[in-house]
Amino acid sequence: MTTIEILGFTSAFLTTFSFLPQAIQVIKTKETESLSLAMYSIFTLGVACWLVYGLVKQDSAMIVANMITLVLSSCILFIKIFNDMKIKRARLLE
Repeated sequence: MTTIEILGFTSAFLTTFSFLPQAIQVIKTKETESLSLAMYSIFTLGVACWLVYGLVKQDSAMIVANMITLVLSSCILFIKIFNDMKIKRARLLE
């Protein structure tokens, strides 16, 4: 493994796992009221694009990091959408 590959994997590890505490908290508590739906939608789309880019470039650090981040951000996004829909339904029934 080259020095640049080690740097790539280290960077991928740090940025991906910095996202983990937020994902764990949302998955455990299901609390998403303070999260921006637009931000998580754009972020998840961006991560998916980075994953495709990594696949095209055949960059394993980029592929692994973005696969993990895509799973985590998708979980948060789906919980956020579900919660927002539940709140809207409750307001309509009031």
